[in-house]
Amino acid sequence: MDAQNLGYALTQVVHNLGAVSVTGGAAAARGLKLAEPQAAQRLLAGLVLGGWVAQGASGACFGAISYAGYGRFPDIHGIAIGALVLKMACAAAGFSVAVLYLAREASWSAPGRQRAWTTQLALALTALAAAAFLRWFS
Repeated sequence: MDAQNLGYALTQVVHNLGAVSVTGGAAAARGLKLAEPQAAQRLLAGLVLGGWVAQGASGACFGAISYAGYGRFPDIHGIAIGALVLKMACAAAGFSVAVLYLAREASWSAPGRQRAWTTQLALALTALAAAAFLRWFS
């Protein structure tokens, strides 16, 4: 078994779980009619925060594995670089919104919380779309 391919595969598992967490958590918090919405949304905010952390850490891990195996980072250019920058911006913004949500949501109005979840969902979907461009243009 090739250790480098195993590393990539395990990193991809974490990356995929992060994508599911940020997208599914935001969609659930945005769209479900929950019995106790604030309590459930706090739990979902933690899930989404963890998903963004997983996305960032696993993304960095992809680069580290390539660097360790080849002595350089992956050779990407053009659209792939734009997609990578967009994914990184979404992860940073999503992480920030989740932290802000957990720190301040108790004082936010229901529409304010809803806007935060709409933002999270938009960031998650944008990151997923950028991932497709990164994959196919690299």
